[in-house]
Amino acid sequence: MSVSVLMAGLITGMLLGVFGSGGSIATMPALLYLLNVEPKSAIAMSLGIVAVTASVTAVQHWRRGNVNLRVTAVFGVFGIVGTYAGAMLGIITPVIVQLTLFAMIMYAAAWKLLVSPPQRRSVGAASVIDCPEGNCEEFQYAHIAVHGIAVGILTGVVGVGGGFMIVPALVLLSGLSMKQAVGTSLSIVAMKSYAGFAGYAGAVEINYALMASFTAVAIAGSVAGSLIGHRLPAELLKRGFGVFLILVASYILVKSVI
Repeated sequence: MSVSVLMAGLITGMLLGVFGSGGSIATMPALLYLLNVEPKSAIAMSLGIVAVTASVTAVQHWRRGNVNLRVTAVFGVFGIVGTYAGAMLGIITPVIVQLTLFAMIMYAAAWKLLVSPPQRRSVGAASVIDCPEGNCEEFQYAHIAVHGIAVGILTGVVGVGGGFMIVPALVLLSGLSMKQAVGTSLSIVAMKSYAGFAGYAGAVEINYALMASFTAVAIAGSVAGSLIGHRLPAELLKRGFGVFLILVASYILVKSVI
């Protein structure tokens, strides 16, 4: 196993473990630029790697009671539909368009992380006084379904799990606490990523041996990420992730133009 696979896998897993998102944002560029995988193959493999890693991490959160299965079902089912459709679209979309859109999404995520005030970390818990544990009976299922389709399409086209969009959507639309939003996001990301991988499988070349090695390291990283996330200040982690996104997005745009 190369050092590149080891480092990229650890970063992928740790991002998923800490934030419940960000796995594809690390995986796809690593496959593309560190391991020299073809762009469309990198997108497909990224979806497969994140699907398995997110599944393992989601199970850990479920055992702690941090996964809302009803919300997962609604967001996940509609997300699968959008992701599979997005993957079909991604197969015929020019690579330059996919990479540029990927970078733009990363900039948008970085902006939300860096400009939001520190107190927003607890918005989820503070805004659901009537159901602080995220166990409310009334959910805005229509909005959840629409967001599932929209995030799913992006997942399929550019190979991102979409967790950085799912977490705030779950807090605002479903009234989940932040802990439940992260755990539920992981279960949704896993479902959508499996769907996206299925859409690409057979249409692009996939190095399953490389995927297996990368995934094994990512799973170990996700366990470490879960532990780190409970020890480091959330605001520090959030700001650091935002800077990381800007650097990687800028690198992708420069490489795409050159």
